[in-house]
Amino acid sequence: MKSFLLFSFSLFVLLSGCTVVTVAPVDSTLDITHVCIKDCSDKCFDGRMLYLIQDGFQRHGITTEVYNSELPPECEYTLTYYCQRARDTASYLRHAEIRLYHGKSQIGNAEYHLRGGGGFALNEWADTKSNIDPVIDELLSGFQPSD
Repeated sequence: MKSFLLFSFSLFVLLSGCTVVTVAPVDSTLDITHVCIKDCSDKCFDGRMLYLIQDGFQRHGITTEVYNSELPPECEYTLTYYCQRARDTASYLRHAEIRLYHGKSQIGNAEYHLRGGGGFALNEWADTKSNIDPVIDELLSGFQPSD
């Protein structure tokens, strides 16, 4: 019984230690009500990433708009993102970065990464939404979710 518990604990540590999430949350004293998101779909395999980011900001009461080339003049806060996929029997999110700026100064960032391409990570097969939503929520943790 003792060896089974040790094996179970070791397996749990191995499986849970494969995902690294690093977040520098946005200062909640900033009056952020609107963010302009650079369309980085060409740098992200998952076409849903842009929509997931927009939904995440909306959850925290922050409106968004997407721009392609020229930054609209009314955009005080901007966001860029990037992601990579890995492939096993199916594609899955391996790495994602989200960076928020006020002017040219970075004011918050978040990174999601599967070590070793995922390996035994149970969330390797989770959809992008279930991996990214908690990362966005931590990035915007000082901004109350809208009801």
